[in-house]
Amino acid sequence: MAKIVFAAGVPHAPAIVGQFDHAPDEVKAVVTDTFEAVKQQMYAARPDVLIVFANDHLANSRVRSYPDFLIGTAREHRGPHSWFKPWIGCRDYVAKGNPDVAKALFRGMTHRGIRMTAKAENLNFDDNISVPVVMTDLDQSEIGLVPVLQNCTVPPYPDQYHCYAVGKALGDFVRNDLPADLRVGLIGSGGLSHEPGGARYYKIDQEFDRAFLQLTTQGDHDTLLKEMTPERMDTAGMGGTAEILAWYPIMGAIGECTGEDFGYSGWPNFRCGIGGVIWDLSTSKQHQH
Repeated sequence: MAKIVFAAGVPHAPAIVGQFDHAPDEVKAVVTDTFEAVKQQMYAARPDVLIVFANDHLANSRVRSYPDFLIGTAREHRGPHSWFKPWIGCRDYVAKGNPDVAKALFRGMTHRGIRMTAKAENLNFDDNISVPVVMTDLDQSEIGLVPVLQNCTVPPYPDQYHCYAVGKALGDFVRNDLPADLRVGLIGSGGLSHEPGGARYYKIDQEFDRAFLQLTTQGDHDTLLKEMTPERMDTAGMGGTAEILAWYPIMGAIGECTGEDFGYSGWPNFRCGIGGVIWDLSTSKQHQH
């Protein structure tokens, strides 16, 4: 059985790259501490492949035919897409792919009753994949990236229970379908609270963000699923906060684990709450068995 060796949830707000130099020192520290911890712990875990669930922002599919989960099966993943370059302000990158694992993921999830779509051509990446790639220097490593772009935008999108069930199927797939010696890392990319272009564009719901981070670090998935609903996410920021649903497949895959966050920022100029979590897999009952 393959082994999940690393799991994290991270923000991907483009401003943490493009506007980083303009932020106060204490805000910079949250970004730096979060991604340095992710980077160090991820490489220390020595994953062969990194499966990243992230949000698609209408860049790859038409609204009337919009998949809930889109797997990129390319041999290389290039970004950011030209349209998004000025918006993100990050470097160009070419991350190594892993078509074998990506295709196996499509087959394995289909076998488990989870409908996904797959594309062999390079997907159009905005901040969803670009920010975690450049912030962890994934493009300068030999770790194979398997991106899964998730619908958190076009209703009806998968709710918290469905995303968590996807994670359970993902964990079962990793443990039972992949080669026994394969080491797998998982990242959920998105959030925290924000309302892109809306009336609350510069409004950060710090109360929501802190409650969400507390539940994710405590590993209290029952309360998380009951309280952190799409409706609650919309009150924290419509059209943006639901990006945190990309963390739910990761939590479903690893089971209830405690974790650690590395500070929180609600600085309005980032136009998004900033915080991340790394889960301690040794505390998972799934890991122990």
